[in-house]
Amino acid sequence: MSKELKTASVLAFERKLDPSDAVFSSGNWATRDASSNWAPVKLREKSVRGTISNRLKTAGQDPAKLDAAIQNPNLQTVDVAALPADADTLKVQFTLRVLGGTGQPSACNDAAYRHKLLATVEGYVQQHGFNELARRYAANLANGRFLWRNRIGAEQIEVTVAHLRDGKAAAEWTFDALAHSLRELAAPAAEAEQLIALGECIATGLSGNGHVLLQVTAFVRVGAGQEVFPSQELILDKAASKKSKTLYQVEDVAAIHSQKIGNALRTVDTWYPEAGENGPIAIEPYGSVTTQGKAYRQPKEKQDFYNLLDAWVLKDKAPAPEQQHFVIATLVRGGVFGEAG
Repeated sequence: MSKELKTASVLAFERKLDPSDAVFSSGNWATRDASSNWAPVKLREKSVRGTISNRLKTAGQDPAKLDAAIQNPNLQTVDVAALPADADTLKVQFTLRVLGGTGQPSACNDAAYRHKLLATVEGYVQQHGFNELARRYAANLANGRFLWRNRIGAEQIEVTVAHLRDGKAAAEWTFDALAHSLRELAAPAAEAEQLIALGECIATGLSGNGHVLLQVTAFVRVGAGQEVFPSQELILDKAASKKSKTLYQVEDVAAIHSQKIGNALRTVDTWYPEAGENGPIAIEPYGSVTTQGKAYRQPKEKQDFYNLLDAWVLKDKAPAPEQQHFVIATLVRGGVFGEAG
């Protein structure tokens, strides 16, 4: 009698989109073709005197108490990053490795489950390939989503993606990021062929048919002396920190966390129920968006990763094609997905 197939208690996957940190430098838009010698953007401290502006409890709304509170200055020391007075353009650069082996667990303690999982993923690849997912990842490179707040209000943004081989660009694509929609994940007609070519390159990496290392360079024209926005550090021991805001730096150069770059690149989920109103969200097992305090893929609706994966692998109930894309994209994301003990 055959043993009933169950989810492995140990099940983990490595991420297949592996970005580096993105470092900042500054120069002028007119000289961006010779940006290799641009000066790095440094962090500096600033001490400011703030005012009381938070929502008060009922007891604190007494006029006399509020006047007394406002007389106490809200002193803060914060990190800031800004372009020099003679530079109007921010340069953001990182590399991205695209790895094969999607669906192959890095850890799995059940051989039967592993065999069935690999067969399921192979069936998806034969039917759909990685073209749909790769095109969406390419769109998030082309539209500059990885710039986060630095994208807002920019006058011009140019994104160049180079496929590196032996340290040299074997292929290169250049995009006008502001011409791309953050909601539609599609390119304007003038750049559609370039986006397709970049997507095919990423699909080659995901399928394991070639080594894919991309160098991504974005030029963001924001204005001379303007503030720019690296990642903010999470300070766990606040008592030991003298600053109320600490920004991220790599060897004294302002930078964006690789995790934040990865979150932007995997913002491709338009297959959840409220996508029409809310737009794409990052691939997460429960469709969680921390800035909105909401999980869009609730287990009770059977639209979360675990319900979809279990139905597909354990019960041979293949989800709709768009939900298959979501499941595979979660495997590309990586994580620990074993059955809870």
